[in-house]
Amino acid sequence: MESLQLATSIAKMLDNKKAADVKVLKVEDLTVLTDYFVIANGTSTTHVKSLAEEVEFQMEQQGVQPLRTEGYDSKNWILLDYGSVIVHVFYPQAREFYDLEHLWADAQECPVSFEAEAE
Repeated sequence: MESLQLATSIAKMLDNKKAADVKVLKVEDLTVLTDYFVIANGTSTTHVKSLAEEVEFQMEQQGVQPLRTEGYDSKNWILLDYGSVIVHVFYPQAREFYDLEHLWADAQECPVSFEAEAE
């Protein structure tokens, strides 16, 4: 799966589970760490954990395992590393504190359509 396709797919998974302020940032020209960040908020630490677990579950259904996970103990900021895409699921206060969007201000925000698809 192409990096941008993976990032937008994960963003839509998060949106479907009621994540707030979901963004996809293209960082491939700014770092060797990854190509894209997917950043989202949960409404509580329980919601943050369930969002991250849902992404892991759905990705595992597609045969994709994270290379590394961090933050399940604190549930304020859970990171899922899929190589070309790193997913950051935040509790709102943690997102405000770490302010990745400001830190990576030169990153390009990629538009993602969260409209429900016609059945």
